[in-house]
Amino acid sequence: MPVMNLLESVRDALRTQMKADPRVVVLGEDIGKFGGVFRATSGLFDEFGADRVIDTPLAEAGIIGTAIGMALYGLRPVPEIQFSDFIFPAFDQIVNELAKFRYRSGGQYSCPVVIRTPVGGGIRGGAYHSQSPEALFCHTPGLKVVMPSNPYDTKGLLLAAMRQNDPVMFMEPKRIYRASRGEVPEGDYTVPLGVAKVVHPGTQCTVIAWSGMVSIAEEAAKLGAERGVSIEVIDLRTLVPFDIETVCASVEKTGRCVIVHEAPKTCGFGAELVASIQERVLASLEAPILRVAGMDTPFPYTLEHEYLPNPERVLGAVHKTLEW
Repeated sequence: MPVMNLLESVRDALRTQMKADPRVVVLGEDIGKFGGVFRATSGLFDEFGADRVIDTPLAEAGIIGTAIGMALYGLRPVPEIQFSDFIFPAFDQIVNELAKFRYRSGGQYSCPVVIRTPVGGGIRGGAYHSQSPEALFCHTPGLKVVMPSNPYDTKGLLLAAMRQNDPVMFMEPKRIYRASRGEVPEGDYTVPLGVAKVVHPGTQCTVIAWSGMVSIAEEAAKLGAERGVSIEVIDLRTLVPFDIETVCASVEKTGRCVIVHEAPKTCGFGAELVASIQERVLASLEAPILRVAGMDTPFPYTLEHEYLPNPERVLGAVHKTLEW
């Protein structure tokens, strides 16, 4: 089985589905001959041609508006927004048009657009290339939100996203594009949307993470094991819909929970998880649910590693729940 990094698994998923379905087209800024700013689409232009790998102007609202029109006329577009920080000019197209077509048509029309975009910090990108805006899209009915953490899941989730009929925000952790490596099957397979995964079993505290924070949570679990603390780590994988059953089963077992995300703490998706967990399994909790998150500031340039959660911060929160 070949070993790929996360970026290569994105490319492999796109190639696999473009071969399988001639309706699939990709479009975005510099994604053609240049292969995209991170080279996610490298080689696809030569393989599939300019009709299916389309360079666009630097106009995010136009990219998404074009993709919506393509989808309504039978294509399966996969637009790329070069950085998630640049997605806001297209916000109206996404939340007021793309997300609402199935509802406003009484179920007659679907709009199968998969929007790929890199998210998060860790690359010294500063305030305009490091944000994690997933909560804004989780708050929009009609969108699915997927945030993978490793190459195997990335390919399987992206293939699954491209094969269903609702719009998907597919948000990729740029910090580990090349750092995360693993075995990825050749050819076709899918990872179902809406199913979380226990990536590190434990008994004393549940730690929930997604995207680039899963590796941080796993490191915290390993540190915890060295210090006599058993931590269960759940990779949420899909935020909308999210797998509340797996989450609650783990919290019922451990009695404690810490949520880790890179986005600012206030109104981050962690708050939704806290509410959802306590609504269902409050009687099982032995301590308040804690969040380890980014700060409520614009993303800093020189202090980004102070801003980002790290294993010691996660483990500190775990110890706080254990000492409650």
